[in-house]
Amino acid sequence: MEAAATTCYRHPSYETYVRCTRCERTICPECMHGASVGHHCPECVKEGRRSVRRARTVFGGAVSGAVAPVVTYVLMALNVLAYAVEVVRPETVDRFAVLGAALTGPDGAQYYYRGEEYAGYRLTGIADGEWYRLVTGTFLHLPPDTSFGVMHLLFNMFALWNIGRAVEGRLGRARYLGLYLLSAVGGSVAVYLLAPDTSTVGASGAVFGLAASYWVISRRLGHDMAAVNRFMAGFLLWMVLSALFTSWQGHLGGLLTGALVAYGLAYAPAKLRTGPLQLAGGAVLLGLFAVAVAVRTSALTG
Repeated sequence: MEAAATTCYRHPSYETYVRCTRCERTICPECMHGASVGHHCPECVKEGRRSVRRARTVFGGAVSGAVAPVVTYVLMALNVLAYAVEVVRPETVDRFAVLGAALTGPDGAQYYYRGEEYAGYRLTGIADGEWYRLVTGTFLHLPPDTSFGVMHLLFNMFALWNIGRAVEGRLGRARYLGLYLLSAVGGSVAVYLLAPDTSTVGASGAVFGLAASYWVISRRLGHDMAAVNRFMAGFLLWMVLSALFTSWQGHLGGLLTGALVAYGLAYAPAKLRTGPLQLAGGAVLLGLFAVAVAVRTSALTG
């Protein structure tokens, strides 16, 4: 004898003989979700998804398919845009470069600051509360009318393009952006601590931080370190050679910061590799930077 037809619990006008294998509710083809055995209804599918823990990478991010390195593209675009602003308005460099302390005279020119102020001259730089320079200077580059000029931008963007894509793909967008910005600020803080009377610009600190993180990540993932070590040796050699015309302090600060952040992401105990705790770790590091800047400012201004 043929069983009496029933209706779908979500679409009463649809007659069906199929039931959800979990809850036994009748479902129509529109509500069917294939399972290993039979079909599941939409509610059972939602409940199953909530009960499954999402896989995580060794760095704490969610496992996902291949995605475009959007953050790397955006960072490159911001650097290029900032350079275009420099070309149109050259005074942008003096206004936003990483500068610890200088005296700005009545003529608008900047002079060395040696702990004393004079009538008509005002203190300029991070020591005068312009903390934004720690970030803005990392998106500027040497003006086109200088000896290194546009090559400064091209070298950094080439390195960011090559290293950034690899690091972003392994860390995920949020952690990668945090690593980049912390490395950039770390390089600026090193400049302020070691060479406060020097005006510096460039994404080199952040790039060196990415290079250090690439080494740490490769080691953590068990990659062939011979090629990675050669790559890192080339970066360290460049840091030494470039000291003749760029800020080695910024390079060193970014390198150490990037290595520290990547080590924390890669080697912290599993229970600490969660988004909130990693965010808290980044906040602690920023706090340490702030303390270092405050102590250096006090020493400079007396």
